[in-house]
Amino acid sequence: MVIATTGFFDGVHTGHRKVIDTLCRTAKERGGESVVVTFWPHPRNVLRQDARELRLLNSLEEKKELLKECGVDRVEVVDFTKSLSKISCEQFIQECLIGQIGASMLIVGYDHHLGNTAFDTNVTRVAKKLGLETIKAGSVSDQYNTVSSTYIRNLVATGGIERANKLLGYDYRLGGVVVSGNGIGRQLGFPTANMQLYEPLKVIPERGVYAVRVQVEGGRYIGVCNIGTRPTVCDDRALVIETHILDFDEEIYGLDIRLDFCSKLREERKFASREQLKAQLSQDIAATRELFASGEF
Repeated sequence: MVIATTGFFDGVHTGHRKVIDTLCRTAKERGGESVVVTFWPHPRNVLRQDARELRLLNSLEEKKELLKECGVDRVEVVDFTKSLSKISCEQFIQECLIGQIGASMLIVGYDHHLGNTAFDTNVTRVAKKLGLETIKAGSVSDQYNTVSSTYIRNLVATGGIERANKLLGYDYRLGGVVVSGNGIGRQLGFPTANMQLYEPLKVIPERGVYAVRVQVEGGRYIGVCNIGTRPTVCDDRALVIETHILDFDEEIYGLDIRLDFCSKLREERKFASREQLKAQLSQDIAATRELFASGEF
């Protein structure tokens, strides 16, 4: 027996997890297999090519990993195309969910969208018409808004990283490869690992300095990450993501690196001298050590 749910699930946040928890619990109770049917790329980036591409909370691999961590038995990725966008809810359920996945039950969220007549009442009605039992999961809210991917993207992009993390249920992360920089950090006594993102459409946190957890070369560390243009030492205005990894001094060019953003320490700003910048970096490091030593993160 296959119990399925569908959606893009960007962020796999606490709102999504209410649906996913219902999915996994129901599958366990019924002795069935829990299956998430998700899509890639994002529909907006396929259908609105004249608009700025939507930045995302997860790469495809991150999303699949997070869904598996939630206890989902299987993740099926459907290639989202313009032709797929034109099919009806009934056709998608019949051909994909029933025909290909073998679903006999569908878990739907509070704002479930499916097919080109994408309204929850249609999804539920059509599913029942085609013989699928349906269960509806409720929404999740914080004190400000219903939890949604759009809401969390905005929090990350505007510096609200700690609130975003609470709504995600984990620390927001960036993954990439370490690339060479201009060596200024090492000249200052604070060598940095410069990151080139693997997923160029990831939401980049607001410019500033952050306390982060770092995974590189099989080890886990803490660090201070700067996202910005380094106005004190550079004039090319290119955005960089650079991290000073505490208690670490290894050659890691070309290696995978992951940053988990825990707290924003301050805004990026231009200092009157390199000496002032060095003094501030020492304060940032001390603040980061204190933050992690507190056990709050």
